Amino acid sequence: MIELRHFEPPAWNVREIMRYARICGADDSYRELLDECMREAEPALSYRVCYSILRVEHNRDNLHFGNIVTASQTISKAIRNADEVVLFAATVGVPFDMLIRKYSALSPAKALILQAIGAERVESLCDAFCTEINSTLSENGKRLTPRVSPGYGDIPMTMQREIFALLDCPRKIGLTLDESLLMSPSKSVTALCGVIDCDDEAEKRSCDNCSKTDCEYRI
Repeated sequence: MIELRHFEPPAWNVREIMRYARICGADDSYRELLDECMREAEPALSYRVCYSILRVEHNRDNLHFGNIVTASQTISKAIRNADEVVLFAATVGVPFDMLIRKYSALSPAKALILQAIGAERVESLCDAFCTEINSTLSENGKRLTPRVSPGYGDIPMTMQREIFALLDCPRKIGLTLDESLLMSPSKSVTALCGVIDCDDEAEKRSCDNCSKTDCEYRI
């Protein structure tokens, strides 16, 4: 079953916006522009997630959940103790994409800040969603593992097609996928988490655990 959630705007994380925009350590001269972009972005943003909780079969050579069969070692490690997965797609909406396109022509500086805002907003939405699911799971002594997405580690981007088909993303949250596997709206995320017992050893969510050593946001 596919579920749909609408969220109130998560709290802003200005430090993350600065990191995405690569203005960490700068003086306060950027702050007026950042505040202006945040004010203009707010009415253009919406926060929607569609998701499904699926049983997972751990076979010797692959994993199977829903319509997805994968041999990804990244997924296998991430959900190795899970008997269920939460598969989800999140987006902050088309109007925000339109705002970025508008300023790409009018003000490259504003467009850069808006791109960073979009990255922070969709990640904050994913965090809010996972927090909500964890709150429900904790009643039964369960919790989520850190989320992983297509393109992370050895997870193929082609898995996007299977995720979109399984979650019916276009109809549920207006999220589409083109032939090049690019999502629209662009500020969107697909991901999965395992459901494990609370007393399982926690996975550390850190850049140290990511195989993408050339990531521009690695810290």
